[in-house]
Amino acid sequence: MMRYVGAGYTFIASFAPLHSIAIPSRQQFRPTSAVGYPASAKKLHCYTQTHKLNQAALMVVARYHPPLFSIAPMMDWTDNHFRMLARLISKHAWLYTEMLAAETIVYQEHNLDRFLAFPPEQHPIVLQIGGNNLENIAKATQLANAYGYDEINLNCGCPSPRVVGHGCFGARLMLDPKFVGQAMSVISANTNVPVTVKCRIGVDDHDSYNELCDFIYKVSSTSPTKHFIIHSRKALLNGISPAENRTIPPLKYEYFYGLVRDFPDLMFTINGGINSVEEVNAALKKGAHGVMVGRAAYNNTWQLLRHVDSAVYGAPASDLTRRQVLEKYIEYGDSVLGTNGNNRPNVRDIVKPLMSFFHAEPRNAIWKRKVDSAFRHCTTVKQLFDETLGVIPDYVLDSPVAKVQPSRGDIFENVHDLIPPPYKSSEPELQYA
Repeated sequence: MMRYVGAGYTFIASFAPLHSIAIPSRQQFRPTSAVGYPASAKKLHCYTQTHKLNQAALMVVARYHPPLFSIAPMMDWTDNHFRMLARLISKHAWLYTEMLAAETIVYQEHNLDRFLAFPPEQHPIVLQIGGNNLENIAKATQLANAYGYDEINLNCGCPSPRVVGHGCFGARLMLDPKFVGQAMSVISANTNVPVTVKCRIGVDDHDSYNELCDFIYKVSSTSPTKHFIIHSRKALLNGISPAENRTIPPLKYEYFYGLVRDFPDLMFTINGGINSVEEVNAALKKGAHGVMVGRAAYNNTWQLLRHVDSAVYGAPASDLTRRQVLEKYIEYGDSVLGTNGNNRPNVRDIVKPLMSFFHAEPRNAIWKRKVDSAFRHCTTVKQLFDETLGVIPDYVLDSPVAKVQPSRGDIFENVHDLIPPPYKSSEPELQYA
């Protein structure tokens, strides 16, 4: 029996992986004398007084593995439909919602199912929110409680001009760690689940290792945040697109592993440029507490996720074939057609996550052309697949074994030789403050 306490969890695991359980640790946060709990956050704690949470929930034991592997929150991609497909393939991967602005949740209070509802099969699942207004963040957290998310994550890494410009949140929040600490305290005060931050390694010219450490130190010491998901690139806020922000700034995995060394009481999940289960396991072997994969999980869903449960978690692999996964997904898809009104979601919305399901397989391009044509007249998901699936060879549909992705070698091979010198706090005046 193993016991691990940290980052908002107590993990109790037998050596049989399927019997691992995670218990959220609700340790009371006591603010440091240097910063203190913000007066505005104290006032906003009244939400928990007027909407009293079920105290029994504090003792709920969730039968989930720790977040060794998670799928990144991606706008317009990690919607309910993709998450349902992902869960059919992997039972243990942690799933994230698309980022939801706190203001959207607050202003859509009477239409929340459209934004927050999800099938129970999707657990473990994390709600990612964004925002720069403490009152809205508090109320959004409170409204989300009824939906039973397993964690709440604050977006401090999105470089989209819509977010960091007009919205003034996302990656721009890395320049204001005092506010991030306040926001995380407010979120924690209004929920009973662990709270986490997803961020970059820097912003524009604020990209030194010490500045990144200052951000981590200040947020973790002024809030209950004990788990950070680190995209190992900095964000450039002016002049390049979000897509370019995922490729132009260089990956600096050495910064991530520096954080693991310099903050031994915190939990860190690595993100950015990791494209296979082999690379996931290499990152874990080097000392990462968890690995988050983004577009590789969307663009190559079957080949990547099919190996997660067995290769990462040591759990039995599912024996479902692609045909069987499709049968279950078609049943789900047709059950939710038009449930949001105005014919949404429609067949195209529901089939969208499947467009990479046969990635690199024979006749994939022909199948996608047939699907594109079928969108024009098919009224159900079943009808679309009845018309198109025949072009895919049976051995592709009926084999439960996914191809192992080609190796790029150990992308972390020399990372410990590149780690910056140990962090020395610049208290009392932190560079980002």
